[in-house]
Amino acid sequence: MKTLAVRLDSLGDLIVTGPALRALAHAGDEVTLLCGARGRPVADLLPGVSRVIEWTAPWIDPEPQPVDPTAIEQLRAVVAEGGFDRALIFTSFHQSPLPTALVLRLAGVPWTGAISVDYPGSLLDLRVTDVPDDIPETARALRLVAAAGVELPAEDDGQPAIRPVPMPRLEQPLPGSYVVLHPGTSVPARAWPVEHFRATAALLARRGHHVVVTGAAAERQLTATVAEGAGLDLGGQLDVAGLAAVLAGATCVVVGNTGPAHLAAAVRTPVVSLFAPTVPAIRWAPQGAPVALLGDQEAPCSGSRATSCPVPGHPCLTSVSPDQVVDAVERIGGAPREHRPAASVKEVG
Repeated sequence: MKTLAVRLDSLGDLIVTGPALRALAHAGDEVTLLCGARGRPVADLLPGVSRVIEWTAPWIDPEPQPVDPTAIEQLRAVVAEGGFDRALIFTSFHQSPLPTALVLRLAGVPWTGAISVDYPGSLLDLRVTDVPDDIPETARALRLVAAAGVELPAEDDGQPAIRPVPMPRLEQPLPGSYVVLHPGTSVPARAWPVEHFRATAALLARRGHHVVVTGAAAERQLTATVAEGAGLDLGGQLDVAGLAAVLAGATCVVVGNTGPAHLAAAVRTPVVSLFAPTVPAIRWAPQGAPVALLGDQEAPCSGSRATSCPVPGHPCLTSVSPDQVVDAVERIGGAPREHRPAASVKEVG
């Protein structure tokens, strides 16, 4: 069976949908993943995916472009050419699958399923309505495939995972054992202050840890500030596969509520999660690895989905001290020790 699996948002969203994609592949489906540009870098790393189609949806992307009939027609044509037997549209609780379902209907997909609280008319063949809001996103996606008659094999742990990845060539070699600090986030409301990250790097170094700082090319100034005098700065040097390999070799990762947190958990590295409660941790905390969740989850911004902090002083995260973070690193990642090889990246499917 040729199945089109749709997940149109960001990198972390695709990672947590991974177990559902593996379930489809286990059922014998040839799985094509339709994803947006923000999630595309991790799509090829997801076990069970045989083909990827990239298309950015103006009804899903957080910085949407105007609706373009030509672009929608191009998507319709690509999907029609795929000859899919069915489609499953994966969404978070706040997203509607119905605009996507309309395009798939126009493309001739004969059967489409999704979780939808909105009345779908004839857009959905499978409408799932009995999924609680406050469950992990991984479990939400698995609920949809289960409703379509698909389950994971008994030996699959049902947690996010990626394909094996090689360690990239780096300008400087990695230390034998290291903690990763990833200070960047997708939106300011989820960011721990840079001075706290910098103090944490210095404190870890004083306690005998090697520190590696990671970030995107646009975050080079940020990573340089955090790493200065205390660690190895890899800002701008890694693609997503390379980042996964570096995270897999770490004893622990310190990161906000952003895609690399889910990537770290997917390679089974312990995560100190600096989690702003603008979205619920029950839904979006990393899954699959030991996690120390830090941050005031009852702060006034809780559940607001704010992208910029609405509370003066950003108290949900500024209240977390570098000492607390370092203590959490050593609690779940251990004291400085020998390097855990990158071969520990887990292969599933």
